[in-house]
Amino acid sequence: MATTDQNKTKKVQVRRFKPEENPEKHYLNQEKGLWAWLTTVDHKKIGLMYLASIAFFFFIGGVLALLLRTELLTPAQTFIDADVYNQVFTLHGAIMIFFFLVPSVPAALGNFILPLQLGCKDVAFPRINLASFYIYVIGAIFTFISITTGAVDTGWTFYTPYSATTGTSVLMMTLGIFILGFSSILTGVNFITTIHKLRAPGLTWNKLPLNMWALYATSIIQVLATPVLAITVLLLAMERLLGIGIFDPNLGGDPVLYQHFFWFYSHPAVYIMIVPGFGIISEVISTFSRKIIFGYWAIALSSLAIAFIGFLVWGHHMFTAGQSSLANMVFSFLTFLVGIPTGIKIFNWLATMYKGSIDMKTPMLYAMIFLFLFTIGGFTGIMLGALAVDIHLHDTYYVVAHFHYVMMGGMVMAFLAGLHYWWPKMFGKMYNEFWAKVTAVVLFIGFNMTFLPQFVMGSQGMPRRYFNYIDQFQGFHQFSTIGSYIIGVAFLMMFAYMMHSLFKGKKAPANPWGSRALEWQVSSPAPLHNFDHTPVIIHGPYDYHQPMSEFQLGIATSHNGHHAGEPVTVEKSVTDKV
Repeated sequence: MATTDQNKTKKVQVRRFKPEENPEKHYLNQEKGLWAWLTTVDHKKIGLMYLASIAFFFFIGGVLALLLRTELLTPAQTFIDADVYNQVFTLHGAIMIFFFLVPSVPAALGNFILPLQLGCKDVAFPRINLASFYIYVIGAIFTFISITTGAVDTGWTFYTPYSATTGTSVLMMTLGIFILGFSSILTGVNFITTIHKLRAPGLTWNKLPLNMWALYATSIIQVLATPVLAITVLLLAMERLLGIGIFDPNLGGDPVLYQHFFWFYSHPAVYIMIVPGFGIISEVISTFSRKIIFGYWAIALSSLAIAFIGFLVWGHHMFTAGQSSLANMVFSFLTFLVGIPTGIKIFNWLATMYKGSIDMKTPMLYAMIFLFLFTIGGFTGIMLGALAVDIHLHDTYYVVAHFHYVMMGGMVMAFLAGLHYWWPKMFGKMYNEFWAKVTAVVLFIGFNMTFLPQFVMGSQGMPRRYFNYIDQFQGFHQFSTIGSYIIGVAFLMMFAYMMHSLFKGKKAPANPWGSRALEWQVSSPAPLHNFDHTPVIIHGPYDYHQPMSEFQLGIATSHNGHHAGEPVTVEKSVTDKV
C-alpha cells in the first residue's frame, strides 16, 4: 500500500467487496431489549424510533382530517359544533406540520440512511442524536397536554391578536413547539458536521449522493430558520403572560409583525419538508431508470439555491395584509424565482428517465406519482404568487388544495417512495410488491378525489376554515370527503402489507434493486456498525454505465489514515471477498 504527499492523491490497494446475504448478525438482533433501544446511540435505531413516532402522529393527524371531512359532508352542523371544529383543524395542522412533515424525512429516513451513504459508522455526535429524539418526545408530550387542558382553536399559525387573548391552552402548545425546535436544530448541526467531517475516503463533493446534498441544504435551513420560530412563540408567550404589547396596537405593537416573524420561519420550513423529498426522488429515479443522473451539479446546487431563496419569499403569505405595493411586487418576483431551481430538478429527473431502462417497482411508482402531483402543486403556487390572482384566491379552498398537493402530493409521496425503497435495508424483509402497487394506485385516486374539487371550490369563492357553507358547494365537499375515506383505506392497506412483511415477508437480498449507491453495498438488514472496514469510494453513486462486477471494485477496504472526502487512486486486487 503506497501513499504520496498529504496534499496529493493517495494510492491504496482495494479488494472486491461482496456483502453477506441474509447475515445472522445485524443491528436489529444486537443489544436487544427495551432499555437497549431507549439508550442506544446507533443512528439506525434512532431513525426507527423517529419512524415509529412520526407514524403515530401521522395516524392521529389523519384521523383528525377524516373528522373534518365528515363534518363537511353537509352545509350545516353534521356531528360536531363550531368550537370543536376549530380545535380539530388546529390540531390537525399543528400535528401534521410540526410532528410529522418537518421531522419525517430528515429525522427518520435521514437518520437511518445518512451515515450509510457517507460510508461512516455513525453521525458525528451520536449522543446528541439520541438527545434530539428525546427532545422531540418531550415537545410532543407538552403538545398533547395542551389538548387535555383546553385544545387550541387558533389555527396552526397561532395568529395574533386572537392567539394572545383566547382562553384555550396556547401557552402549553407553543411551549411544546418551542421545545421541538431544539430537536430540529441539533439534528441539523449533527448532519452538517457529519457530511463535512465523516465522509469516506474518496467520497468527494462531486461523488456525494444527491440525497446528501438535499439533507445538507435542509440542515442549513433548520439551523438558521428554526431559532426564529422559537423567538416568535416566546414573544407570543410573553404577550399572553406579561402583556408586553409587541403585537398589541393599543400598546404600540402590530399584530402583522407576528405574521412576518412566523412566516420568516414557516416558509423556509416548507423547504425543510420538501427538499429532503427531492433527494429521495433523485435516488429512486436514477436507480430504477438504470441511468446516471442527468445534470448532477444542477440538481445539487438547486437544493442550495432553494434553501437560500426560501428565506426571502415569506411575504407572499401576506399579500392582503396591507404591505406596500413595492413589497408585494418584490415578494411576487421572488416567489416566481424560487420556482426555477425546483423546475430544474423536475426537468433533470425527466431527462434521467428518458431512454432509461425503467423498472416500475413500488418506489418508482411513488416517484412518478410525486412528479405528477408536485408539479400541480408547483404550478398552482406560481398562480398564487401572481398578485391579482392571489387577491381573489387568498384564504380560499384553492390554497388548501395547493398546500396539500405540495405537502402530501409532494413530500408524503416522496417519503413513501423512500420508505419503500429503503424498507429492505431497514428490516431485511421484502413487502408484497403487488399489494404495494395496488395501494399506491388507490392512494393516487383518493388523493385527487379529495383535493381536485377544492381547487374548483376555491376559485368559486369557498373560504377555508369555515364550519358551514352555502348549498352550492355541497356536491364538491361530499366528493372530497369520499376521496378522504379512500385515502384512509389506502393507508390501512399499506399498514397491513408492511406489518405482514415484517413477520412473514421474504428475506431481502443485500441489494434487491441493483443500486450503485453505497448503502446497498452492505447486507440487509444493515450491519451493527455499518462497515467492518472503512470503504474507499472510487465510483460515483450513479455509475450505471458500468457492470455491477466492475462497480463492486469501487467499494474496498483501507486501514490507513485517510481523511473524509480525500481523493484516492486504486491498485485493484483479484481477491473476491473481503
